[in-house]
Amino acid sequence: MKVLIVESQQDLANLWGAHLGRLGHSVDLVQTADEAIRTASSTTYDAVIVNLILQKGSALGLADYLRVQQPDTNIVFVTDTTFFSDGSLFAHSGNVRAFVTSHTRPDDLAAIVEHYGRQAALAR
Repeated sequence: MKVLIVESQQDLANLWGAHLGRLGHSVDLVQTADEAIRTASSTTYDAVIVNLILQKGSALGLADYLRVQQPDTNIVFVTDTTFFSDGSLFAHSGNVRAFVTSHTRPDDLAAIVEHYGRQAALAR
């Protein structure tokens, strides 16, 4: 499975990426929405983990881009804020499959990504 992680905090991205890598997944790490768009313009992903609050760029803009360019790619948003805690995020982005806290255990996050990434891979 091919996974893109978009996270401004490099240590957190490395933690998630290492865990997914140990499970046999191919993982790319970027820190901004622009880097994610450049990477996704040449690589098809099964799942994308993206922090809702990026230091540079719009996570929602990235989700919109992926919805058009890679409609089968599923997105898992992570955040350490309560913004969108009412679930309204799902109404804004049709390819978002999960919304979890950035403190979610790496093995739990990996299970979520595997579930939705597998769905995307089967749809292709």
